[in-house]
Amino acid sequence: MIQNLLKEIERGSKSAQTKKRIITYYMYNRSSTIPDLSKELDLSVPTVTKFIMEMCEDGYLMSYGKQEASEGRPPTLYGLTTDAGYFVGVDIKKFSLNIGLMNFMGDFVDLRMGIPYETENTPEGLNRLCSYIVDFISQSNIDKEKILNVGINISGRVNPELGYSFSLFNFEERPLAEIMTEKIGYKVTIDNDTRAMTYGEIVKGIVKGERNVIFINIGWGLGAGLIVNGSIYTGKSGFSGEFGHFNVFDNEILCHCGKRGCLETEVSGAALYRNLVQCVREGKQSILSEAVLNDNVGVTLRDIIEATNKEDLLCIELVEEIGQKLGRYLAGLINLMNPEMVIIGGALAQTGDYILQPIKSAVRKYSLNLVNRDSVIVLSQLQDKAGVVGACMLARRSMFEQ
Repeated sequence: MIQNLLKEIERGSKSAQTKKRIITYYMYNRSSTIPDLSKELDLSVPTVTKFIMEMCEDGYLMSYGKQEASEGRPPTLYGLTTDAGYFVGVDIKKFSLNIGLMNFMGDFVDLRMGIPYETENTPEGLNRLCSYIVDFISQSNIDKEKILNVGINISGRVNPELGYSFSLFNFEERPLAEIMTEKIGYKVTIDNDTRAMTYGEIVKGIVKGERNVIFINIGWGLGAGLIVNGSIYTGKSGFSGEFGHFNVFDNEILCHCGKRGCLETEVSGAALYRNLVQCVREGKQSILSEAVLNDNVGVTLRDIIEATNKEDLLCIELVEEIGQKLGRYLAGLINLMNPEMVIIGGALAQTGDYILQPIKSAVRKYSLNLVNRDSVIVLSQLQDKAGVVGACMLARRSMFEQ
């Protein structure tokens, strides 16, 4: 039934647009009475009553019972039918996938974290990704016809409005979202991974009304998400937030973007991994030394994070060094943006104070005192779930909130 409403919305039906507004309202307000909803929508009570009855009959809304009242007849509360529709979110990491299934209200029905998957920028890699998504959907215990959108996080330059990815899986002239829609069999929308993490923190995480926020995603790479005056800032074509490609170092390390000296070459999970391997081969000791020197074993970024949290001195030293460098250049963003909050997210945020304290120290040293006093610097609340939460919520947003 929801698919019919979406078709009416696309056709521009005035009635369908009003129903869309009602759905959007209930997404964020859980439940309300008809009089309260009529005030919010600036429509008469009889008009809203008519729409509510129709939407209950169609299965979009349901009665949540009576509202408690001190006197008179208690009014009925209405809200979304949680199983009226579902959204799939896919968060692509360098060496794994996180895939979640959310209901209409934004609650997870199914969530699988850390699915082994090595991102390969090849047609075969894309096909393998689509197979994982199809398998996840096929194993879900819901009515598959109620899946309304699949939101996928892509690293690098992404134009979410047109569905193009310019950094990953850019093999054809057609939009990647269109290609993946054909391969998966459901509508697909794509967005930048850091922007999705930022949105996840807005709707389900640590952001509680702050209107100017910087989100730093320090995982295998480095990116930034920006909230300006309460809205996610995308830039003209969706390419905003490429913090990792500030050219700041006079080094000869080649960045994956093709240039040398990018911030990401020394401030990222990839840099942490490279530095650890180099230090161990130079004779420095770590609980990971044996694995680093054994070509048949090897280490992952997850191993380095866990070693840091187990108080491995070499790993702590390397994480703190990255935190200091990040804080220095983050200070410039703070001077530029004057945010209320800076959120440190991504894989390296899971080292907690080992990375957070050096960042704070460097920010205090290199930013303007008057400016940095406005900014609280915190760790991501959603941690490794930020991306998949954001992917699901952006999938919902693209259907009903734009």
